[in-house]
Amino acid sequence: MRPVSAPPVVVILAAGQGTRMRSRVPKLLHTVCGRSMIGWVLSAARAAGAGRIVVVDAPGEPLREALADDVLSVVQEQPRGTADALRAAAPHIDADASVVVLNGDVPLISPDTIAALAGVQRDSGAAATILTAVLDDPTGYGRVVRAADGSVEKVVETKRPEDATAEELQIHEINSGIYAFSGSALLPALARVGNNNAQGEYYLPDVLPLIRSQGHIVTALVLEDQDETLGVNDRVQLSAVRAIAQRRINERLMRDGATIVDPAATVIDVEVTLAPDSVIHPGSCLHGATSVGEGSVIGPHTTLIDVSVGIDSSVIHSYATGAQIGDGVKVGPFAYLRPGAVLREGSKAGTFVEIKNSEIGARSKVPHLSYIGDASVGEDTNLGASTITANYDGRTKHRTTIGARVRTSVDTTFVAPVTVGDDAYTGAGSVITKDVPEGALGIARERQRNIENYTARVRDGDG
Repeated sequence: MRPVSAPPVVVILAAGQGTRMRSRVPKLLHTVCGRSMIGWVLSAARAAGAGRIVVVDAPGEPLREALADDVLSVVQEQPRGTADALRAAAPHIDADASVVVLNGDVPLISPDTIAALAGVQRDSGAAATILTAVLDDPTGYGRVVRAADGSVEKVVETKRPEDATAEELQIHEINSGIYAFSGSALLPALARVGNNNAQGEYYLPDVLPLIRSQGHIVTALVLEDQDETLGVNDRVQLSAVRAIAQRRINERLMRDGATIVDPAATVIDVEVTLAPDSVIHPGSCLHGATSVGEGSVIGPHTTLIDVSVGIDSSVIHSYATGAQIGDGVKVGPFAYLRPGAVLREGSKAGTFVEIKNSEIGARSKVPHLSYIGDASVGEDTNLGASTITANYDGRTKHRTTIGARVRTSVDTTFVAPVTVGDDAYTGAGSVITKDVPEGALGIARERQRNIENYTARVRDGDG
């Protein structure tokens, strides 16, 4: 075979039913560390330099939502085996192309392995190269039978007692189900594959003897890291794969300079970024596009979802989603930051504070027991305990604007829409329904009066 220098076409077989997952969610849309299984394989294919990516989907294209515009989707109309699935992609395979075939339920496959497999097929002149592994216990896997010259003769399945001989069952080299082909050798062999088996299905390994029969070479690349070919068929296997992926993510982040105090007690998604000298304490979960700046401390027992944390900040025993936390900010313990919460440099959201769709100005503090929703707070302001912005009138949300250097006393409620000027104060227990001018003291409460002998009157029935 002549070498093919163009980027390979990568075909991902993803039409399996996944019934063992026992889920309404398609198997390949189940997530591993924040990315769907099919997303992991797509990411690896792109990073390996795929020229074109084709996903073989099931009828109805249940994976469509997970496929970007650079991915071509085709449908295997009937579940008739892996060779039949690859036939669905055949119109998009050029005879002059190199073709890499992956499985959508093998999320740990690495870009380096895909590139190496394509490279072996290209540089060796082989018509086909299969990715294999040597297992201590190969039970249940198809065995790789090699010819006298070391090339691959065939793959023997072991699903039934009569599939393999006793000698073949002693082979420990197994077929991973991942292949690289020359398109010119693959396409005619694929057309000739039969289904003379108990299941009546068309199996992709059956193309290998057909390719050899045309005088072509079939070789193998032995994979050293067997974890890369672990497949997922049920939730037990999904958990096992997730644990491996999580370990890899944590180790990568730690090697890049972050401290993860107890990796076994920390959940971090694949897209999360941690700057050097950031510290993640146990019980913390970092999801989505979360980023943590240099020197910041997260946790213990903190959840961040799509949150950006600046430099030298701390978020302790808190929950935040869709929030922006600036430099030198202190959050928690027991704070709740909701989408649209923006905490500027040096600000604070303290104990039992909830902030939603609001900006807290630089160095401003919301120390405890407060709800700040749909509000803008200026710089150097202090909101006393139990400050509430009443932002909803039953029909419409309204905003509260609080200026710079404002001091609110405890139990102040702002009924939006309302504006508090710079350097203003409020009296304790006030319900502020009108604007407070700059530098003024806003008090809105009934004057206290004491009823003498009230306890005795209640006791005597005169209350």
